[in-house]
Amino acid sequence: MNAQQPVNIVMIEDDEGHARLIEKNIRRAGISNTIHHFLDGTTALNFLYEDPSGPVHNGPALILLDLNLPDMSGTDILAKIKGEGSPLRRAPVVVLTTTDDKLEIQRCYDLGCNVYITKPVNYENFAAAIRQLGLFLSVIQVPDVEEG
Repeated sequence: MNAQQPVNIVMIEDDEGHARLIEKNIRRAGISNTIHHFLDGTTALNFLYEDPSGPVHNGPALILLDLNLPDMSGTDILAKIKGEGSPLRRAPVVVLTTTDDKLEIQRCYDLGCNVYITKPVNYENFAAAIRQLGLFLSVIQVPDVEEG
């Protein structure tokens, strides 16, 4: 794999308002990477694993994952991505959710999430958190997808 291959950002977020806010503030932080936005887990997983332009076939990705999705739990998606034998298990996953339940946070880290961010209810705080996430995205190194 080419080390310079741009990292695709895969955002799994069913709230359009949150999704727009996340994208806007990632862009404000100077991140120009492609953002693929999915409103539910089924289409997101299909893209991640099956789509020719998805990360399994087309190199590194960073996944922004909401836990509260209409069709499945974000923790189920996280478990699949990080599970034994998944070609995406090294892909960084940032959980972005309104849930600040301690057990849920522990569960996500136990399943392998890399960062857990609780969406602040306050717009300004949320925008600031996403801008900081954008700065984080600009400096992290993302490993290539594992070859099967």
